[in-house]
Amino acid sequence: MTVQLDLRPETDLDVRLDLTDAEQRAVRADAQAAMIAGGRGLDSRRFVDAARAQWEHLPIRLRQRVRAYRRDSGASGTLLLRGMPIDDMLPGTPTAAGSVRRTATVASTGLALIALGLGEPVAFAPEKSGALVQDVVPVPALAASQSNGGSVALTLHTENAFHPHRPDYVLLLCLRPDPERTAALRVSSIRSALPLLDPDDVEALRSPWYLTGPPPSFGSASGGTRPHPVIHGGDDDPDVTVDFNATRATRPQAAAALDRLGQAMDATAADLRLLAGDLAVVDNRIAVHGRSGFQPGYAGHDRWLHRMFAQIDLRRSRAARPGDGHVLER
Repeated sequence: MTVQLDLRPETDLDVRLDLTDAEQRAVRADAQAAMIAGGRGLDSRRFVDAARAQWEHLPIRLRQRVRAYRRDSGASGTLLLRGMPIDDMLPGTPTAAGSVRRTATVASTGLALIALGLGEPVAFAPEKSGALVQDVVPVPALAASQSNGGSVALTLHTENAFHPHRPDYVLLLCLRPDPERTAALRVSSIRSALPLLDPDDVEALRSPWYLTGPPPSFGSASGGTRPHPVIHGGDDDPDVTVDFNATRATRPQAAAALDRLGQAMDATAADLRLLAGDLAVVDNRIAVHGRSGFQPGYAGHDRWLHRMFAQIDLRRSRAARPGDGHVLER
């Protein structure tokens, strides 16, 4: 089977909420209240506990939308929240590799509030120094890399596909779009791609014929997976675990099926050009995401996203989190 690539332009997602002016003011006030109660240290347990409690005070329409998305993330697997609060005075976009946030701001706290409505925030010690809130920015030395610091097109992937405790959700909050508005978050889901696949391809993708390595941000010391299927779970609504840059097939029919899955996911992808205050949440169990290429100027005005991860069941990774914290050491 050959799937013709027909990339769709930017489109409304099936799961979306545009905050009203009153809701935006309320979320800002809730973020400020969490910052006061939490002591402003984003990685501290005190801050996470304060943000978890403050989630209950967010506007009811926002909480209902997030909870409904957690139950069913829709055909795209992506929730778009528009109008999240951003700090009034943003500094220049960072350009250093490994840039993270350690001190709470309105934007990072609002992001944490949504993460705690979905589950519990997690981070990985080998990546971005284990910070809960990370910067996604173009880095000159990483321009050509398949990483969050690159500016070339980033291949569609499950976040941390190689890891046994990969996040359930990836949250990306836009603080500043690129000046030319060309950079797009690309999202696609197995729910949309599956109807384009032949049964033989699905059977191959459900077989443990694939190996996945870590992304560049983890380094080669993190190792890779044992043989695993790419599609798994319910026949009519499966999950997907794949990184089209790092997943390799162990036999020819598996490689052909993986190639056709990539074509199907490209064909059904949506391109989202996020603006300041746009928060995209990707269901990492059924959806993959990537990025179009763009040209940064490295002069303080480049695209700047905050990123967080969330797990629904934090208990499942307890053995990898010393002191029952939120950072996985392995």
